[in-house]
Amino acid sequence: MKTEQLVELLARDPTRAPPPGSSLLRALLPAGLFAAVAFAVLVGFRPDLAQAFHSTWFSFKVLLNVTLWIAATGVLLRMARPGAAARGFGRVLWAVPVVLLLGAGVELLRLPSGQWWPVAWGANATWCLRIIPALAVLPLLATLAALRNAAPANPARAGAMAGLMSAGLAGTLYALHCPDDSPLFVGLWYVLAAGIITAAGALLGARWLRW
Repeated sequence: MKTEQLVELLARDPTRAPPPGSSLLRALLPAGLFAAVAFAVLVGFRPDLAQAFHSTWFSFKVLLNVTLWIAATGVLLRMARPGAAARGFGRVLWAVPVVLLLGAGVELLRLPSGQWWPVAWGANATWCLRIIPALAVLPLLATLAALRNAAPANPARAGAMAGLMSAGLAGTLYALHCPDDSPLFVGLWYVLAAGIITAAGALLGARWLRW
C-alpha cells in the first residue's frame, strides 16, 4: 500500500479520537455545571454579593481565581498535545501568584501589624480548606478522564495542571460565598486548598495518564 493511500484511509477513519480541546470541553461542561449547582444548593452565595462587587478586594479575589482557571485551562489544552507551546497562557499563569503577592504586600502596608494574623486567619479558614477541594473533585476527575484520550508528554504535570484548573474553578465559586476578601486570607487558605487539589491531580495524572 502506498503512503498516499494509507494517509487517505486514516483520514476517512471514523474511529479517530476527537481533538483534546473538544474532549476536555465535553467533560468539563457537565462537571463544571454540577459543581456550580452543588455550590448554589449546598453552600450558597454571600448575602451581600451585589454590594461586595463594589469592594476592591472582593473583586480582586474573584478576578484572580477566574484568571487562574482560564490560564490553567489554556496551558492544559496545550499540554494535552506533545510539543505544543503554552504561549501567552503560561505567562498569565505565572502572573497570578505575582499579582497575589503584590496584593498581599499592599494589605500588609495598609494594616497595623497586630491585625495581620487575624485578617489572614479570617472567619472561614477550615471551611475554605474543605469546600474548594470538594468542589474541585468532579472537574478534576472529568478532566483526567478526558486527558486519557490525549497524549500529554508529562502525565504528572498534566495532572497537576488539571488540579490547578479545577482549583481555579472551585475557588471562583467559593469566592462568591466567602466573606474573607483580604489577599492575606486568599494567599494563605485559597493557595493551600489549591495546593491540595493540585497535588492530588499530579499523583492521579502520573498513574492514569501514562502512555
